[in-house]
Amino acid sequence: MFQPVLDPLGGSLGWSALVAALPLIVFFVLLGVVRLSAPRSGLAALATAVVVAIAAYDMPAGQALNSAAEGAVFGLFPIMWIVVNALWIYQMTVDTGHFEVLRRSFSRLSDDQRLQAVIVAFCFGALLEALAGFGAPVAISSVMLIALGFRPFKAATVALVANTAPVAFGAMGTPVITLAHLTGVPLDDISSTVGRQTPVLACIVPLLLVFLVDGRRGLKETWLPALACGLAFAFTQFACSNYISVEMTDVVAALAAVGVLVLVMRLTGVGATGGAGARPTLPPVIAGGSEDADPALVERLRKRAEASEPSGSRSGASDASDASEASDVPEGRGATARAYLPYAVIIAVFAIAQLDAVKEALAHGSVAFAWPGLDVADPVTGDPVAATTFTFNWLPATGTLLLLSGVVTAAALAVRPAVAVRAYGRTLHQLRWAILTVATVLALAYVMNLSGQTSTIGHWIAGAGSGLAFLSPVLGWLGVAVSGSDTSANALFGTLQVTAARSSGLSPELLASANSSGGVLGKMLSPQNLAIAAAATGLGGREPELLRKVVGWSLLLLLVMCVLVYLQSTAVLSWMLPV
Repeated sequence: MFQPVLDPLGGSLGWSALVAALPLIVFFVLLGVVRLSAPRSGLAALATAVVVAIAAYDMPAGQALNSAAEGAVFGLFPIMWIVVNALWIYQMTVDTGHFEVLRRSFSRLSDDQRLQAVIVAFCFGALLEALAGFGAPVAISSVMLIALGFRPFKAATVALVANTAPVAFGAMGTPVITLAHLTGVPLDDISSTVGRQTPVLACIVPLLLVFLVDGRRGLKETWLPALACGLAFAFTQFACSNYISVEMTDVVAALAAVGVLVLVMRLTGVGATGGAGARPTLPPVIAGGSEDADPALVERLRKRAEASEPSGSRSGASDASDASEASDVPEGRGATARAYLPYAVIIAVFAIAQLDAVKEALAHGSVAFAWPGLDVADPVTGDPVAATTFTFNWLPATGTLLLLSGVVTAAALAVRPAVAVRAYGRTLHQLRWAILTVATVLALAYVMNLSGQTSTIGHWIAGAGSGLAFLSPVLGWLGVAVSGSDTSANALFGTLQVTAARSSGLSPELLASANSSGGVLGKMLSPQNLAIAAAATGLGGREPELLRKVVGWSLLLLLVMCVLVYLQSTAVLSWMLPV
């Protein structure tokens, strides 16, 4: 049995931590400074981690390579298994025209651009984040906003800032599921704690979007529906993540938020179509002004959006053979109901899967086994490490339930099998680099965790004492800002946070959750998201301008999260945490 030591360099924890951090340094420098692609950066960091594990920690080469293999497989299943099937469902709605019907139904809810920003970027963006993630919400939301009359730069900015509060539970809860698996902290504890942190952001973001669109006047005139939307999302996100379903958290929260927003608009007349204070067309300086692309480009992007073909979107557009089917979708209440049907199917499938009898039956499709060639002990306790046991829960897996939801959706919408199969193949093709990146990052995380590198860094960071609670969201923020993925940041820093928490006497659940909650605020700064936003809105080459526009809001919201987590670690707000 291999048992790593905390200070492989002979008593110097600081120097040992520096050597242990070399894979992370390589990853972030290559990705953030050299601008190497994420897969190549990940492979270079993985190779560095294996070398450090063998040369500095004396980990047997076979075990180092086996730990990388286990991590890569975990990246494919269950993580990318979730993402592929979720995005497949979305792709089918695009190919059949139902997504366009859904887009138009959103545009009819309000003719006030300030609340259109909340409806599209925050509510619908959260729904897209729940099902797909990986840049799709920013790409699709920004192009939809252009179709509603926003200038490209303003649309991109709004979409980037909105893609925050839902991220921790995005892709059917993938970030928190990954965090729980790698840290050994129960998923219910992680989900409950994150669900008591990110709702605070949900209360703020709709108000911030209104301010971005129309400044103080926008806040003064539309604060009530915007706040009601944020509160509805926050309460539902809290309730669902704590008491109902981790996977369904963002789906239910997004639908609840838009429902409450529409209700408040109709009761007050603020923002409703033709209601009091509606501003169908904002002055150019508010909508983006001279800083944006030329009017001809705006018109081309608007037509592209109306055809439901978002440029630069990770979802792509339907091919010619499917376009004719999409054009046959009629308007009317029936068409709108069918456009919402896929989300209703997902909710129904996951609700049925939570029934005790069904859950027990699904459990028979789960197999746990010791990963071949791995025999690792904890560096502190000496107990066998749980991560060496791989659970292949092919039947109850979230991705499998999504696959079932997709099949039911295809049948309910009368999608031809050939169209569904082509959509699945296109989804795999679009996600090929994301699949490689996730597999590589998870392989890196497993090597660092099992070799002891993460434990060394964690024990060194624990020297920050009580200040660690304030700084813990910053680690997650940094990870997402560079990698563009809350899942990747949790894989890289989750175990480190737990190790540091236990060494400093803080709550492991709190710091692990803070990694994910802080990470969501780095999403708007990540080169990946900035590039997607720029490509989708025709602003290629203007990523630095977008970065300057959103960086202040990212840092301000990060400060809010740091203060919140610190206070949750003290008697002031410890009552917020689950008992």
